Amino acid sequence: MPDAFTVLWTQPTCRALRKAGHVGARPPVAFSGVHTSLPAWSGARAGDEVYALHVNRCEVFVVSRMRVVDRERGDCCGAAAASWDDPAFPGHEAWSMLGAGGCGASAVHVDATPVRFDRPVPGELLERLTWRNRRNRTRNLKHVVDGRLERAVGLQGFYRLAPESADELAGLVGS
Repeated sequence: MPDAFTVLWTQPTCRALRKAGHVGARPPVAFSGVHTSLPAWSGARAGDEVYALHVNRCEVFVVSRMRVVDRERGDCCGAAAASWDDPAFPGHEAWSMLGAGGCGASAVHVDATPVRFDRPVPGELLERLTWRNRRNRTRNLKHVVDGRLERAVGLQGFYRLAPESADELAGLVGS
């Protein structure tokens, strides 16, 4: 059974998506990294789903649901950089704001829903979202007050959702 994860897209990332005119477009790629500057998609395999979340004024939004296709550098990625100042993934230059220039970035090809910023996670769902680690220990999101997220630190990173929470987010995106 495929797993589901969340990843936080920051204000600068979302601002760059808007500026590039990507609202309504489907990202073909996201980027994973070995450094804390990028989330490490190390647990994701082909078929897994990743929910890109964004926090704006204490409200959490689902920006896109991405299904992992593969994690290999394909022909679509372009030639590997020959020097430090060459673009790392020239074939995906239009989506570089998703982390192409990050330290140790690697491409994760995805089949995604269109990027949008108008799908808020309802407060009651936010309060019961649950993530689980590899040892099956679960955690809820801290800093949720009256259905609003006071601090986004609990979303920063790449985290595996509990199956029930994944189903609820899938229902939100599907509606």
